[in-house]
Amino acid sequence: MASESSFDIVNKVDRQEVDNAVNQAAKEISQRFDFKNVDAGIKWSGEAIDMQASTEERVNAVLDVFKDKLVKRQISLKGLEADEPKLSGKIYKINATIDAGITQENAKKLSKLIRDEGPKGVKAQIQGEELRVSSKSRDDLQAVQALIKGQDLDFAVQFVNYR
Repeated sequence: MASESSFDIVNKVDRQEVDNAVNQAAKEISQRFDFKNVDAGIKWSGEAIDMQASTEERVNAVLDVFKDKLVKRQISLKGLEADEPKLSGKIYKINATIDAGITQENAKKLSKLIRDEGPKGVKAQIQGEELRVSSKSRDDLQAVQALIKGQDLDFAVQFVNYR
């Protein structure tokens, strides 16, 4: 057992699943009675998602419908960044983005957490927008995964490339 096992901690969002959530939300908004005659809508605008309605309450309801669709598609709401409703002419708008990748600051927090509270002999290495965790013992790697899952992080994480 001289070889090292490792896995990567990442924050990836499946763009197709987000697109499906946007389309489902748009369909529900077009069919629901409480969204009739309020110019409610949701659509992609480049990398952002634009929501609009004629009142502040309705545009917040559009955001709630969108959040509901994201949750049903197993996309964490921790990555959703939504602005406050802004009045643009006669229409209220919300601009939302979905963050992907782990920032350097968050990667350093995770790395420190693994060093301080994780099993001895586990190494954490920042590689761009992901964190590579390696150890000689697979049990230690599973302990690190359990440790991270038990933390209340303000960003979503997934574990990939387990080898």
